[in-house]
Amino acid sequence: MSISRYSRPQMSAIWDAANKFRIWYQIEAHACDALAEIGVIPKDSAKTVWEKGDLPYTPERIARIDAIEAETKHDVIAFLTELAEHIGAESRFVHQGMTSSDVLDTCLNVQLTQAADILLADLDGLLAALERRAFEFKDLVCMGRSHGIHAEPVTIGLKFAGFHAEFQRNKTRLLAARADIATCAISGAVGTFANIDPRVEEHVAAKLGLAPEPLSTQVIPRDRHAQFFATLGTIASSIERVAVEIRHMQRTEVREAEEFFSPGQKGSSAMPHKRNPVLTENLTGLARMVRGYVVPAMENVALWHERDISHSSVERYIGPDATITLDFALARLTNVIDKLVVYPDVVERNLNQLGGLIFSQRVLLALTQAGVSREDAYRLVQRNAMKVWDAAGEGRETKGMFLANLKADADVAKAVNAQQVEDMFDLRYHTKHVDTIFRRVFGRA
Repeated sequence: MSISRYSRPQMSAIWDAANKFRIWYQIEAHACDALAEIGVIPKDSAKTVWEKGDLPYTPERIARIDAIEAETKHDVIAFLTELAEHIGAESRFVHQGMTSSDVLDTCLNVQLTQAADILLADLDGLLAALERRAFEFKDLVCMGRSHGIHAEPVTIGLKFAGFHAEFQRNKTRLLAARADIATCAISGAVGTFANIDPRVEEHVAAKLGLAPEPLSTQVIPRDRHAQFFATLGTIASSIERVAVEIRHMQRTEVREAEEFFSPGQKGSSAMPHKRNPVLTENLTGLARMVRGYVVPAMENVALWHERDISHSSVERYIGPDATITLDFALARLTNVIDKLVVYPDVVERNLNQLGGLIFSQRVLLALTQAGVSREDAYRLVQRNAMKVWDAAGEGRETKGMFLANLKADADVAKAVNAQQVEDMFDLRYHTKHVDTIFRRVFGRA
């Protein structure tokens, strides 16, 4: 279960017993209103349910419900029994024609929509932080890497812009998942409405901000929940992607950026010099936990016939744990992005580490444009590049080496002159479309 270390109060409160029982009560009371409106129960009885039952769920009330459940071994019956102690004789009309799943499933979906609203606000905060840092470093050229190896230049701002685009997609996914999960079932045993009018479901759904489930059996179909938790898992994976990038950038051999290290903070109990990426390492672990809840949610889809309760124990875990953990992770990542320290001088040093090899593709393309076959052009560029690569591996100075090698290569000179080669070593070539990309992501550059 979620622990306080990785919990925030607002999200945790959604899963507290007091909130759960409050939602259960509202479902029952709204159902009574609808039953009274269609003439199934007296209107005065419905009024009494609100007048006598609309009380806070204090620790004492919750303890009383728990005590009753210890005897009845049934949570909804325990809840109804305790509620009857406050309402009195009119309580006989509460839960009229309903089954436990009507209360449990509708409540769970209310809680998941409440959780989704917090997560959506979290995403907005993260998106704002990513946008701010993206524009701050839009033009800071850095080394792009593939397979962990220097490839071609990008900018630090493009990294943040890419993360922003991904989390914007995650927001769209979560909005869709929220809409999908926001359904209500008040359809009675096996979902046929035999003992309760469909108008009751419509009324309760409207009051709780939900939509009537088109066809519930005795439970709301769990494909909705599977999609919801799969979306949370996807968001967690995106968190990890950002975290892994920052962890790489903080490595001593790279050191282009690092997590903010506050005054008085300690990095290691043994080595006083250490400043470790503990927050992003923590986020990697938390992402694994959220993704771990996706498979159980998927397995909940296949229930027996009109219902069984094999899903129930699973959801008691994954509902609170996945949402509480993801809420904490999104807040932590936002803080990391807000305070991330970037080192422009180190970024530039890394950019120049391989003596100009980052321009190899441009030279390759220029040779092909000059009439050299792609195979021969690749061979010419590679033989000059590997001399630089080997020199760098031996710790020798490589500044300007690749350009000098190309100029001295007679076969290269046959196709392009020295000035043309020099013109290819221009970082602006690689950043000329940054504004275009930013307009695509942010609508402005």
